Amino acid sequence: MANVDGNWNTVTKSPMGDQAATLTIASDGGSFTGTYAGAMGTTEIKNGKLDGDTLSGSFDITVPMPMTLTFEAKVDGDSISGTVTAGAFGSFPLTGTRA
Repeated sequence: MANVDGNWNTVTKSPMGDQAATLTIASDGGSFTGTYAGAMGTTEIKNGKLDGDTLSGSFDITVPMPMTLTFEAKVDGDSISGTVTAGAFGSFPLTGTRA
């Protein structure tokens, strides 16, 4: 299982431009808790799952409108990459490095 714990500096390439955020992760076996903090605020990760080196979960945002985003990302050493899905708005690439 990959070492996923800690802070990750991430960028999601969204239609609103690049969205920088810090993803904080604390794993516990096959699950994890944490936060996603960026210019649009800080939100708790919900339904955090850890499968080997793959993280998945969701978080709620209120700006620019209330919605739940889901994500799946793979950790490779000190790098993370994956996608953030915003329902009918589609999926956007997420990349990052360990802080």
